[in-house]
Amino acid sequence: MTVRPFVPWPDKRLKTPAAPVAGITDEIRAIWNDMVETMDAMPGYGLGAPQIGVMLRLAVVDCSQERGRAVRLANPEILHASAQPRAHEEASPNLPGVSAVVTRPRAVTVRFLNVEGVIEERDFVNLWATSVQHQIDHLDGRMYFDRLSRIKRERLLKRFAKMGKR
Repeated sequence: MTVRPFVPWPDKRLKTPAAPVAGITDEIRAIWNDMVETMDAMPGYGLGAPQIGVMLRLAVVDCSQERGRAVRLANPEILHASAQPRAHEEASPNLPGVSAVVTRPRAVTVRFLNVEGVIEERDFVNLWATSVQHQIDHLDGRMYFDRLSRIKRERLLKRFAKMGKR
């Protein structure tokens, strides 16, 4: 397993939808293992493959206290989202040093290919739901700040740009 480097914002890969995974192979499992290693090294709650330059619809999420419980998802899609919202501070290693509070559905039902290559449907709630939605955004070529108002998004990106000039 390898900790992989992050693609820096504003790399176009972060704005490009990722390609579907045809099936679960040893190569896909190796990418997932690297993603878990990279996520744990951050540390963070999830990682989408485009964040490390792999343009496939792969994500990992681990919001457990003890870690080591990462859910590996290929081609995840949200089937149902709760009407009840949940606000959470979100950030990205692709845009270090800035964050924002984003409101998303508190619970989601997601369909995905699991490590065995079997279609699975799973419910995610609270932080798990937030992280899964955040990773699916990455797979769709979106960043968390795309969910902010135009003014808040511009302020965040200006703050990030100023940090880079220091």
